Amino acid sequence: MFEKILVANRGEIALRIMRTCREMGIRTVAVYSEPDANSMHVQLADEAICIGKGASSDSYLRIDRLISAAEITDVDAIHPGYGFLSENSHFADVCQSCNIRFIGPSSKAMNALQDKQVSRSLAKKAGVPLPPGSDGIVESEQEALSVAKKIGYPVMIKAVAGGGGRGMRVAHNDISMIKGYHTCRTEADKAFGNAGVYIEKYIENPHHIEIQILGDNKGNIVSLGERDCSIQRRHQKLIEETPSPLIENKFKSLRKAMSKAAIRIAEAAQYTNAGTVEFIADDDGNFYFLEVNKRVQVEHPITEEVTGIDIVKQQILIAMGEPLKIGTPTLTGHAIECRINAEDPFDNFRPSPGRIEMYYPAGGQGIRVDSHAYAGYTIPPYYDSMIGKLIAYGKDRREAMERMSRALGEYMITGIKTTLPFQQAILQDPNFRRGVYSTNFVEELLSGGRRELIEEKA
Repeated sequence: MFEKILVANRGEIALRIMRTCREMGIRTVAVYSEPDANSMHVQLADEAICIGKGASSDSYLRIDRLISAAEITDVDAIHPGYGFLSENSHFADVCQSCNIRFIGPSSKAMNALQDKQVSRSLAKKAGVPLPPGSDGIVESEQEALSVAKKIGYPVMIKAVAGGGGRGMRVAHNDISMIKGYHTCRTEADKAFGNAGVYIEKYIENPHHIEIQILGDNKGNIVSLGERDCSIQRRHQKLIEETPSPLIENKFKSLRKAMSKAAIRIAEAAQYTNAGTVEFIADDDGNFYFLEVNKRVQVEHPITEEVTGIDIVKQQILIAMGEPLKIGTPTLTGHAIECRINAEDPFDNFRPSPGRIEMYYPAGGQGIRVDSHAYAGYTIPPYYDSMIGKLIAYGKDRREAMERMSRALGEYMITGIKTTLPFQQAILQDPNFRRGVYSTNFVEELLSGGRRELIEEKA
């Protein structure tokens, strides 16, 4: 049993990890940047150490400072959460060399899935369907035009090291292909230090569906079912739910097929700990591999609600060398998550950092709130704009939606702009309520005359 774990993260995910540690009798160490000195994860940890200034490059991304904090406090393990260094194989190696357990996949597994192009090659060998596209990195605009001509427009240009919607462009003709190719390379180089891009066929009306997996060090890998993450803005998730309406309403056989595909990829990579295999599905029930997220996901709570499995606890047990003691679970009920962000949804989701004047989280039956915010807390401008996550659970999708709608209405945050009113409008949309939506949903909702109607309702 670990006696003490350092949480190399901040905000709601740091709190989430600490809560499970406390239930397991494990002491915790918080690290924080100067602007995060009054953050809730700092207050609730057993120990806390400041590791730098506000910019993440001066704090949460500093491996040397994280390791120093771990050695000073004599921890057994480090949990990286999500984002920051959670998928950094070098960090995992440094932890191991310092005799500190890294609560996540091995560096070997991370390297096998290090970027989207390498992951695609592994998926192809594992017999997992891929959308038509380039065989590797596209080195010139002439090669990009040749690939597009071969597979046909529209196509998607993607950064191999991309994430969070950056380094992605859709091209519908040669002109937009040339422009998109150079834009993606420049954006990817600035954001990830890797300008490599590849090209694949763009799936019309795509559904973004992911499979949660757990793997132990004995070779056992299980699927915990799917999450539908199609409600997105700028390729970043806004609302997630499980089970997927597409699968429940039209293609129930997809759950088993996608879970088997996810496990095949994980086996090929010798994957351990928690991970998520992401797919794109079309309206005809075809699905294609996207990437593997080698960490706990932001949206993991909805899977916990329908399976009854504490995913963070399983991560810790696996890192301790324990074998998985769970089989493939039965999904019971329905869960929806809204990411509550400090953003103005009616100004292109512009970030809205600042001081929260009043904070009253929703509650009641079937409602869970994972948040580090409180009245008087200041949202810093340096990090992701998420304030917290609102999760609603019900015996079926209708009950989950009604509870979510009620909870969104009573969740009060003043002093800053938030996505709460926009998400409330989504919950009332007839197409969303019928479960008929794709990744284009938000864009369509904010287009033309519908935007004015949504703003008026919000």
